[in-house]
Amino acid sequence: MTDLSKKALLPTGLRDVLPPDAAVEARAMETLVASFAAHGYERVAPPLVEFEESLLGGAGAGVANTTFRIMDPVSQRMMGVRPDMTLQVARIARTRLADVPRPLRLCYGGQVLRVLGSQLRPEREFAQAGVELIGSDSENADLEVVLLAIESLESVGVPNLSIDLNLPTVVPAVCENLGLDLTRGAPVRNHLDHKDATAIAGLGGEAAKVLGALLDAAGPAERALELLQKIKLPKPAAEERARLTGLVERLRAAAPDIGLTVDPVENRSFEYHSGLSFTFFALDVRGALGRGGRYSAGNGETATGFTLFLDRVLRALPPATQERRLYLPFATPAGEGVRLRKEGWVTVAALEKDKDPEAEARRLGCTHLYRSGDVVAVKAK
Repeated sequence: MTDLSKKALLPTGLRDVLPPDAAVEARAMETLVASFAAHGYERVAPPLVEFEESLLGGAGAGVANTTFRIMDPVSQRMMGVRPDMTLQVARIARTRLADVPRPLRLCYGGQVLRVLGSQLRPEREFAQAGVELIGSDSENADLEVVLLAIESLESVGVPNLSIDLNLPTVVPAVCENLGLDLTRGAPVRNHLDHKDATAIAGLGGEAAKVLGALLDAAGPAERALELLQKIKLPKPAAEERARLTGLVERLRAAAPDIGLTVDPVENRSFEYHSGLSFTFFALDVRGALGRGGRYSAGNGETATGFTLFLDRVLRALPPATQERRLYLPFATPAGEGVRLRKEGWVTVAALEKDKDPEAEARRLGCTHLYRSGDVVAVKAK
């Protein structure tokens, strides 16, 4: 007979985070938020669930398909479980903090839940940490948030960072100018999402020429910019190209060791973004560590920011080292425990008298043992 109590079955895409990973994730979260705060970003904590119309209104429509809905038994109104925290922070900015001077710098950290995972991200629940810079259209704002993301990721020990810069509004502007359908599921959108150069070439005419050139421009930043300059773009797209060029030049000066690539046709995961966007990667880590970019915060305000995915960030870090755990035998004076914890020890106190304190310390995973006023290493068995 199956013992269900030992299976601990969870829904697909959900998992228990166990020691030491839970502690590592919590420390990484606090380190990231402290890095944000050091640059003047003040922390907010939106609720896990809110009314559907406020969560999914405006730009929030872009995440409607990933949102869990539940009925509020008190108000009898539909609510949504947040799939992303960015739009909640934007709501706070345009309502509760509408009278606070701009630009407004806010940061956050918390869990999100999504209806479905994906092939690259099967997890449906995970922790996010990020910042939003609201009320400025300045190119300096773009530079500030990208550099802050770099500094924050490096502060938790992520090595070998690279950034993919994206222009999610360029293809829509080009397709509108050419009279092409770019709605979700349309052939052109699918061809671009799958980087299908053969299918794009099959469109023929100006569409094949311009969209094919945009596809070909994806790659290292300098080469991409050189190719993008040769493409005749409608005015809105040309303005985004100029903004991208300026950002690349300034990033090269400020962070010369960071790898930079450009993909001017990438649109997936930028559902509500309305301008220059970016995705963060680390060598040998599958999938993005985070992403961000420009979007409309409502009330006519523009904003930019980024979100980091804590599970992916942890994969980029070296394996956690075993912490120093000190076993305190039964009846160790309480004052000694206080002193040792102030010195940086993690203490594990015996609840009952044991015959062999060293064996008990070893059984409980302690690296050291308190013995007659001294701290001694626990010998391997």
